[in-house]
Amino acid sequence: MLVWSVAMTVVLATWEISPAQDGRVVLWGLLATALFGLYLGWRRRAAAVFVAPFVSWSFAWLPLWISAMIRHGFFKGIFVGLFLITVGWFVIGTLEFVSLGAVTMLVRAARGRGPQADGDGVIIYGPNDIV
Repeated sequence: MLVWSVAMTVVLATWEISPAQDGRVVLWGLLATALFGLYLGWRRRAAAVFVAPFVSWSFAWLPLWISAMIRHGFFKGIFVGLFLITVGWFVIGTLEFVSLGAVTMLVRAARGRGPQADGDGVIIYGPNDIV
């Protein structure tokens, strides 16, 4: 999750600094998200999808704010960056959550059910069964 968060930080900062790189940067972000979703689905770790956007945001908010200051200038960048890390974050986090969750669930469904515990291997001792 940390590697994906750092990759998404680089993607978001590059997206903000260089508008000419938009297409390639978005593709790199989608690729990183798809690979992370593939990993989570294969390892059956779908619950991490709920936490991953928050971890990503904890890494990305300061570089994204600095990127806005580089692109728009210091004073305007403060306000544009503040908008990006507050209001824009809901959009970014939602897109991360939806895309990561979709890939994770597709991989998990394609892989099938995991090993099931059978009832024959379980022995229950009651309070009067101790020798």
